[in-house]
Amino acid sequence: MTMTTVGSFLSEKLGWTMYEGDDYHPKENIEKMASGAPLTDQDRTPWLLLLHDIIQREMAAGTNAILLCSALKKLYRQLLLFGRGGSCERDALEGVVFAYLHGSFQLIQARMQARTGHFMSPSLLQSQFDALEPPSPAENAITVDIQNGTPEIAAEIELALSARM
Repeated sequence: MTMTTVGSFLSEKLGWTMYEGDDYHPKENIEKMASGAPLTDQDRTPWLLLLHDIIQREMAAGTNAILLCSALKKLYRQLLLFGRGGSCERDALEGVVFAYLHGSFQLIQARMQARTGHFMSPSLLQSQFDALEPPSPAENAITVDIQNGTPEIAAEIELALSARM
């Protein structure tokens, strides 16, 4: 079970468009991760700004969508919300909810090692845990434990979303 699996399940259940953030990485980022080198903030910024544009487009259209990405740091979540501008209409932000899929290093490592066809080396997991700044409730975030199966995780996210809408 991966973030993509949960996102796909939830997208199908809710009828929302899903965007897989990994599909928007530039070639250089993909090559870097495939070689086992972690991305820097500088590497991630153009990618996050592109994902910000997707969020803004969906919000302007008044549609609901799911965007999958590892917004590991508060800075990354701020870039997703505000772009380079640093501010935005507060009301617009209420439409963006971060779902933080929380799990132990060992569980995530085992799931990464079991997946096939992804460019990110499982050896990069430690660098992601090192960079991780879990979102706070002030960031309009929900935390979901990933020990359960996909239907249970998706149901928990759906319940939290319905309480916020």
